[in-house]
Amino acid sequence: MTPFRAPWWLPGGHLQTIYASLFAPKPRVIYRRERWELADGDFLDLDWVDGAPDKPLLVLFHGLEGSSQGHYALAMMDTLRQHGWRGVAVNFRGCSGSPNRLARAYHSGDSAEVNMVLTHLKTQANSQPLYAVGISLGANALLKFLGESGLEAQQILAAAAAISAPVDLANAGARLDQGFNRYSYTRHFLRTLRRKTQEKIHAHRLPITPQALRAANTLHAFDDLYTAPMHGYRNADDYWLRASSKPWLNSIAVPTLIVHAHNDPFLPAGTYLEQALLSPHITLDLTQQGGHVGFVSGPFPGKLNWLPKRVLSFFTQQQDG
Repeated sequence: MTPFRAPWWLPGGHLQTIYASLFAPKPRVIYRRERWELADGDFLDLDWVDGAPDKPLLVLFHGLEGSSQGHYALAMMDTLRQHGWRGVAVNFRGCSGSPNRLARAYHSGDSAEVNMVLTHLKTQANSQPLYAVGISLGANALLKFLGESGLEAQQILAAAAAISAPVDLANAGARLDQGFNRYSYTRHFLRTLRRKTQEKIHAHRLPITPQALRAANTLHAFDDLYTAPMHGYRNADDYWLRASSKPWLNSIAVPTLIVHAHNDPFLPAGTYLEQALLSPHITLDLTQQGGHVGFVSGPFPGKLNWLPKRVLSFFTQQQDG
């Protein structure tokens, strides 16, 4: 597989991140939606790309405030379609275009939700390999599930891939709450997070005032106000510590590809260079360029197909090996 090289016309991690998300040409994908009713009274919406029943099944977990319509999800599912594989993009609670029913939402450390989804999808894999890909927040949750499950995860997944995973949430959160990051990415995230939370305040009579919600203008403040207490953590610091996947990286027993760029503005790749923290089952693919899930390649206007090809190449190697 050719190493990733950002095109000359797209320099810098910030530009690569923003261009991939907002401006790079995205393939058109026609999904089949399936709604799962959950035991707690909530639901999940899953978007499927159907393929031959004798082909592998790949499940994708998106990033913060993403969905199956994200540039990386569309690129991955289009590549699967070209290979005849089956794919399903899981929309986390409240991310499918329909508000979820409960006061809770989704979060970076929800490995239990990942476990539930993958365990159920394993029964639909028709004895074919089941692969999982996590992007950003979804990648952290997937890695945490893999580390917590250890050898048991081998009964579910043939292999996994984690892209631009913020494995150290305190480090990533601090970076996102400073400088350019705060006034670009964080402000973008908070715009929809606060709107959704406002709806939950009214629907569930949450003890959060409109004034407090408006004042939560950093990720730390928002997680302290809503995410942490709503999902069983004492505060934002407790959430960022306990939800991080970094402590679990040495316990992963499933072949796992980690792709991360040195110029990722959310969390530089140096976080992964402590080899003692990594399981021997992890293949670490650190690129010089790529920003945060900004792996655009080729001449202008660029393509988003390098990452899906890298992931499928890794999965195919595990299958053939």
